[in-house]
Amino acid sequence: MKIHPVLRWIAGIPLLLLLVLFALSNMDPVTIDLFPFGELPFQPPLSLALLTALGIGFLMGGIRVRIAEYRHRRAARQAVESVRLLEAKHRETQHGGARAGQALAPRP
Repeated sequence: MKIHPVLRWIAGIPLLLLLVLFALSNMDPVTIDLFPFGELPFQPPLSLALLTALGIGFLMGGIRVRIAEYRHRRAARQAVESVRLLEAKHRETQHGGARAGQALAPRP
């Protein structure tokens, strides 16, 4: 299902505005400590740290969905191939049965 471009803009502009307002209101520097590596050598703003974490989570979720989609697409391709084979077999038996029926029919 395609979303109309106007609806995409109507939904996107307020979300972008909220994102900008969030970033501007959370400019305090934070210390980020990554367990095995220690602290980062710089202190990013809170908004950058949160938006980066959200972006990484979004990408990881997208990759997960893509992997699941790949499995379903493969199953669908196999199902389509099975249907093609069965349809070919059905046509073959239908035409073969008609020939056999003609051969067995009594002649006047």
